[in-house]
Amino acid sequence: MTTSTSTTLTGRVAVVTGATSGLGEATARAFAAAGASVAVLGRRKDRLDAVATEIGGLSVPVDVTDRAAVEAAADAVRAAYGPADLVVANAGVMLAAPFESADVAEWDQMIATNVSGLLYTGRAFAADLLAAASAGNRADLVHVGSIGGHQVFPKFAVYDATKAAVAHLTRNLRAELGPRGVRVKNVEPGVVPTELGDGMLDTATREFVAEWRVSMNTPTPADIADAITYAVAVPPRLNVAELILVPTEQG
Repeated sequence: MTTSTSTTLTGRVAVVTGATSGLGEATARAFAAAGASVAVLGRRKDRLDAVATEIGGLSVPVDVTDRAAVEAAADAVRAAYGPADLVVANAGVMLAAPFESADVAEWDQMIATNVSGLLYTGRAFAADLLAAASAGNRADLVHVGSIGGHQVFPKFAVYDATKAAVAHLTRNLRAELGPRGVRVKNVEPGVVPTELGDGMLDTATREFVAEWRVSMNTPTPADIADAITYAVAVPPRLNVAELILVPTEQG
Protein backbone atom coordinates (compact mmCIF):
# COMPACT_ATOMS: atom_id res chain seq x y z
CA MET A 1 0.00 0.00 0.00
CA THR A 2 3.00 2.32 -0.11
CA THR A 3 2.37 5.46 -2.16
CA SER A 4 5.01 7.63 -0.50
CA THR A 5 7.10 8.04 -3.63
CA SER A 6 8.94 11.26 -4.38
CA THR A 7 6.14 12.49 -6.65
CA THR A 8 2.86 11.29 -5.10
CA LEU A 9 1.92 14.68 -3.61
CA THR A 10 3.94 16.98 -5.84
CA GLY A 11 2.41 20.43 -6.10
CA ARG A 12 0.21 20.10 -3.05
CA VAL A 13 0.29 22.42 -0.03
CA ALA A 14 -0.12 20.44 3.17
CA VAL A 15 -0.77 21.53 6.74
CA VAL A 16 -0.30 19.17 9.69
CA THR A 17 -1.22 20.13 13.26
CA GLY A 18 0.32 18.46 16.27
CA ALA A 19 3.44 17.92 14.18
CA THR A 20 6.06 18.04 16.92
CA SER A 21 5.97 14.28 17.56
CA GLY A 22 4.12 11.04 16.96
CA LEU A 23 1.60 10.71 14.16
CA GLY A 24 1.75 14.39 13.22
CA GLU A 25 5.50 14.43 12.81
CA ALA A 26 5.48 11.14 10.89
CA THR A 27 2.72 12.40 8.59
CA ALA A 28 4.57 15.64 7.89
CA ARG A 29 7.69 13.66 7.01
CA ALA A 30 5.72 11.33 4.74
CA PHE A 31 4.05 14.22 2.92
CA ALA A 32 7.35 16.00 2.39
CA ALA A 33 8.95 12.79 1.09
CA ALA A 34 6.01 12.48 -1.32
CA GLY A 35 6.66 15.93 -2.77
CA ALA A 36 4.27 18.24 -0.90
CA SER A 37 5.12 21.64 0.52
CA VAL A 38 4.46 21.06 4.21
CA ALA A 39 3.64 23.51 7.00
CA VAL A 40 4.00 21.99 10.46
CA LEU A 41 1.90 23.44 13.27
CA GLY A 42 2.33 22.79 16.97
CA ARG A 43 3.03 24.28 20.38
CA ARG A 44 6.67 23.29 20.96
CA LYS A 45 8.58 25.77 18.83
CA ASP A 46 12.02 24.20 19.25
CA ARG A 47 10.83 20.78 18.17
CA LEU A 48 8.64 22.23 15.43
CA ASP A 49 11.55 24.22 14.02
CA ALA A 50 13.71 21.11 13.99
CA VAL A 51 11.12 19.07 12.11
CA ALA A 52 10.57 21.86 9.59
CA THR A 53 14.29 22.17 8.97
CA GLU A 54 14.70 18.44 8.49
CA ILE A 55 11.89 18.17 5.94
CA GLY A 56 12.39 21.53 4.24
CA GLY A 57 9.02 22.76 5.48
CA LEU A 58 7.47 25.75 7.24
CA SER A 59 7.32 25.99 11.03
CA VAL A 60 4.22 27.74 12.38
CA PRO A 61 4.04 27.62 16.20
CA VAL A 62 0.42 27.70 17.34
CA ASP A 63 -1.93 26.44 20.03
CA VAL A 64 -4.97 25.10 18.17
CA THR A 65 -7.25 25.94 21.11
CA ASP A 66 -6.74 29.64 20.27
CA ARG A 67 -8.99 30.37 17.30
CA ALA A 68 -7.38 33.71 16.45
CA ALA A 69 -3.95 32.10 16.52
CA VAL A 70 -5.11 29.34 14.17
CA GLU A 71 -6.47 31.94 11.74
CA ALA A 72 -3.13 33.77 11.89
CA ALA A 73 -1.32 30.49 11.26
CA ALA A 74 -3.45 29.91 8.16
CA ASP A 75 -2.46 33.36 6.91
CA ALA A 76 1.20 32.51 7.48
CA VAL A 77 0.84 29.32 5.44
CA ARG A 78 -0.81 31.20 2.57
CA ALA A 79 1.90 33.86 2.61
CA ALA A 80 4.61 31.21 2.33
CA TYR A 81 3.06 28.57 0.08
CA GLY A 82 -0.33 29.78 -1.15
CA PRO A 83 -3.69 28.18 -0.30
CA ALA A 84 -3.62 24.75 1.34
CA ASP A 85 -5.30 21.80 -0.34
CA LEU A 86 -4.38 19.16 2.24
CA VAL A 87 -5.07 19.70 5.95
CA VAL A 88 -4.50 17.14 8.68
CA ALA A 89 -6.12 18.07 12.00
CA ASN A 90 -4.03 15.80 14.17
CA ALA A 91 -3.45 17.79 17.37
CA GLY A 92 -4.96 15.98 20.31
CA VAL A 93 -4.55 15.03 23.96
CA MET A 94 -5.53 11.90 25.88
CA LEU A 95 -5.94 12.44 29.62
CA ALA A 96 -7.72 9.44 31.09
CA ALA A 97 -8.74 8.88 34.70
CA PRO A 98 -11.60 7.43 36.75
CA PHE A 99 -14.67 9.60 36.17
CA GLU A 100 -15.34 10.29 39.85
CA SER A 101 -11.78 11.44 40.62
CA ALA A 102 -10.56 12.97 37.35
CA ASP A 103 -9.24 16.51 37.36
CA VAL A 104 -11.92 18.43 35.49
CA ALA A 105 -9.23 20.66 33.98
CA GLU A 106 -8.14 17.61 31.98
CA TRP A 107 -11.65 17.29 30.57
CA ASP A 108 -11.58 20.94 29.55
CA GLN A 109 -8.20 20.47 27.88
CA MET A 110 -9.37 17.45 25.88
CA ILE A 111 -12.54 19.17 24.70
CA ALA A 112 -10.62 22.35 23.80
CA THR A 113 -7.97 20.49 21.82
CA ASN A 114 -9.70 17.42 20.41
CA VAL A 115 -12.97 19.11 19.45
CA SER A 116 -12.65 22.91 19.39
CA GLY A 117 -9.08 22.87 18.06
CA LEU A 118 -10.05 20.49 15.29
CA LEU A 119 -13.02 22.71 14.39
CA TYR A 120 -10.88 25.85 14.35
CA THR A 121 -8.36 24.14 12.08
CA GLY A 122 -10.94 23.03 9.54
CA ARG A 123 -12.65 26.42 9.56
CA ALA A 124 -9.37 28.31 9.04
CA PHE A 125 -8.63 26.39 5.84
CA ALA A 126 -12.14 25.65 4.57
CA ALA A 127 -12.11 28.36 1.90
CA ASP A 128 -8.75 27.13 0.59
CA LEU A 129 -10.00 23.57 0.34
CA LEU A 130 -13.20 24.57 -1.41
CA ALA A 131 -11.23 26.67 -3.90
CA ALA A 132 -8.93 23.75 -4.68
CA ALA A 133 -11.91 21.45 -5.18
CA SER A 134 -13.73 23.92 -7.43
CA ALA A 135 -10.65 24.02 -9.64
CA GLY A 136 -10.88 20.24 -10.05
CA ASN A 137 -7.95 19.45 -7.80
CA ARG A 138 -7.69 17.10 -4.86
CA ALA A 139 -8.77 18.73 -1.61
CA ASP A 140 -8.53 16.83 1.66
CA LEU A 141 -9.48 17.55 5.24
CA VAL A 142 -8.17 14.73 7.41
CA HIS A 143 -9.32 14.32 11.00
CA VAL A 144 -7.22 12.08 13.23
CA GLY A 145 -9.68 10.41 15.55
CA SER A 146 -9.38 7.17 17.49
CA ILE A 147 -11.01 3.78 17.80
CA GLY A 148 -12.07 5.20 21.14
CA GLY A 149 -14.77 6.96 19.19
CA HIS A 150 -16.44 3.57 18.67
CA GLN A 151 -15.23 1.31 21.45
CA VAL A 152 -15.58 1.41 25.23
CA PHE A 153 -12.59 1.70 27.56
CA PRO A 154 -12.97 2.19 31.33
CA LYS A 155 -11.47 5.50 32.57
CA PHE A 156 -11.43 6.93 29.02
CA ALA A 157 -15.04 8.16 28.94
CA VAL A 158 -14.34 11.83 28.20
CA TYR A 159 -11.51 11.15 25.77
CA ASP A 160 -13.66 8.62 23.93
CA ALA A 161 -16.53 11.11 23.87
CA THR A 162 -14.34 13.70 22.16
CA LYS A 163 -13.32 11.16 19.53
CA ALA A 164 -16.94 10.10 19.01
CA ALA A 165 -17.65 13.77 18.34
CA VAL A 166 -14.85 13.79 15.75
CA ALA A 167 -16.29 10.71 14.05
CA HIS A 168 -19.79 12.14 13.69
CA LEU A 169 -18.54 15.60 12.79
CA THR A 170 -16.56 14.02 9.96
CA ARG A 171 -19.61 12.19 8.64
CA ASN A 172 -21.67 15.37 8.67
CA LEU A 173 -18.94 17.42 7.00
CA ARG A 174 -18.70 14.79 4.26
CA ALA A 175 -22.39 15.35 3.56
CA GLU A 176 -21.83 19.11 3.42
CA LEU A 177 -18.44 19.41 1.70
CA GLY A 178 -18.27 16.20 -0.32
CA PRO A 179 -20.78 17.39 -2.96
CA ARG A 180 -18.48 20.38 -3.45
CA GLY A 181 -15.43 18.22 -3.98
CA VAL A 182 -13.72 18.33 -0.59
CA ARG A 183 -12.83 14.88 0.74
CA VAL A 184 -13.33 14.78 4.50
CA LYS A 185 -11.96 11.69 6.16
CA ASN A 186 -11.45 10.28 9.64
CA VAL A 187 -8.33 8.23 10.40
CA GLU A 188 -8.82 6.24 13.59
CA PRO A 189 -5.73 4.57 15.05
CA GLY A 190 -5.72 2.03 17.82
CA VAL A 191 -2.68 1.43 20.00
CA VAL A 192 0.38 3.20 18.57
CA PRO A 193 3.61 4.03 20.45
CA THR A 194 3.57 7.84 20.70
CA GLU A 195 3.70 10.50 23.42
CA LEU A 196 -0.11 10.65 23.54
CA GLY A 197 -1.17 10.28 27.14
CA ASP A 198 2.25 10.87 28.67
CA GLY A 199 0.94 13.95 30.47
CA MET A 200 -2.12 12.42 32.13
CA LEU A 201 -2.26 13.06 35.87
CA ASP A 202 -3.65 9.67 36.90
CA THR A 203 -0.53 7.57 37.49
CA ALA A 204 -2.22 4.17 37.38
CA THR A 205 -3.88 4.85 34.04
CA ARG A 206 -0.71 6.35 32.59
CA GLU A 207 1.23 3.23 33.56
CA PHE A 208 -1.51 1.01 32.12
CA VAL A 209 -1.24 2.76 28.75
CA ALA A 210 2.54 2.37 28.73
CA GLU A 211 2.25 -1.35 29.51
CA TRP A 212 -0.51 -1.80 26.91
CA ARG A 213 1.69 -0.34 24.20
CA VAL A 214 4.50 -2.83 24.82
CA SER A 215 2.15 -5.80 25.21
CA MET A 216 1.65 -6.23 21.46
CA ASN A 217 3.34 -5.69 18.13
CA THR A 218 2.00 -2.23 17.37
CA PRO A 219 2.10 -0.29 14.10
CA THR A 220 4.60 2.57 14.07
CA PRO A 221 3.71 6.23 13.51
CA ALA A 222 5.31 5.84 10.08
CA ASP A 223 2.85 3.03 9.28
CA ILE A 224 -0.07 5.32 10.08
CA ALA A 225 1.51 8.13 8.07
CA ASP A 226 1.88 5.85 5.04
CA ALA A 227 -1.82 4.99 5.26
CA ILE A 228 -2.77 8.66 5.44
CA THR A 229 -0.53 9.42 2.46
CA TYR A 230 -2.26 6.70 0.49
CA ALA A 231 -5.70 8.03 1.44
CA VAL A 232 -4.96 11.56 0.21
CA ALA A 233 -3.13 10.49 -2.93
CA VAL A 234 -5.98 8.60 -4.60
CA PRO A 235 -7.85 10.23 -7.52
CA PRO A 236 -10.26 13.10 -6.69
CA ARG A 237 -13.26 10.89 -7.51
CA LEU A 238 -12.47 8.61 -4.54
CA ASN A 239 -12.62 9.40 -0.83
CA VAL A 240 -11.15 7.00 1.71
CA ALA A 241 -13.80 8.19 4.13
CA GLU A 242 -13.01 6.22 7.29
CA LEU A 243 -9.77 4.40 7.98
CA ILE A 244 -9.37 2.30 11.14
CA LEU A 245 -5.77 1.28 11.79
CA VAL A 246 -5.08 -1.07 14.70
CA PRO A 247 -2.48 -3.65 15.69
CA THR A 248 -3.46 -7.05 14.36
CA GLU A 249 -3.56 -8.35 17.95
CA GLN A 250 -6.03 -5.62 18.89
CA GLY A 251 -8.50 -6.98 16.36
